[in-house]
Amino acid sequence: MSAKDLVLIEGLEIRTVIGIYDWEREIRQTVRLDLEMAWDTSGAAESDDIHDALDYKSVSKRLISFVESSSFGLIEKLAEECARIVIGEFGVPWLRLKMSKPGAVRGTENVAVVIERGSRD
Repeated sequence: MSAKDLVLIEGLEIRTVIGIYDWEREIRQTVRLDLEMAWDTSGAAESDDIHDALDYKSVSKRLISFVESSSFGLIEKLAEECARIVIGEFGVPWLRLKMSKPGAVRGTENVAVVIERGSRD
């Protein structure tokens, strides 16, 4: 694998139940995911075949389905579960995932956690 190849999904917005306060448990809020995923793109570049690529549409659809149906207190937990799905189900060896909760703190545009999981090499 070329350690320099990355597949990105940026700004994936999903509505879900997230938060620790009682009022947050009664509404759906938007979370935003940004993913950097290590993937050797040379096979797909040579073949021009989706079967040789990391199918970012399938990854996105799987995360949308999971997040929409989830109900966590903390974005840290939601980020960890999303990382497990991408690594476990799609064979991604390494990822950096940013989980954002826009507008969660008054006066801020965004709050977020960034996690890295797996091995890049």
